[in-house]
Amino acid sequence: MDDLTEGNPFSQVPIEVIISVGKARPQVRELLKLQRDAILPLDRRVDDPVELYVGDRLIARGELQEMEGDQAGKLAVRLTEVANLRGGL
Repeated sequence: MDDLTEGNPFSQVPIEVIISVGKARPQVRELLKLQRDAILPLDRRVDDPVELYVGDRLIARGELQEMEGDQAGKLAVRLTEVANLRGGL
């Protein structure tokens, strides 16, 4: 444990981290036409960084990766940039 978590009872509380891979901005008429197997283009490329949020606060950026070994096939994020908890990214 480090200085931030040692002795803090909240350090064991789980939180949800949302990983954002991109955004789409279709018109309503395009949304109404969506069916199974439709493609909804995003504003990012496959190799662009993803963003990690807690609530609406950006806490880090990273790269999507596929897990190996007994976790093979699952997605993970390798962090490339982490926010300063007191000042942001």
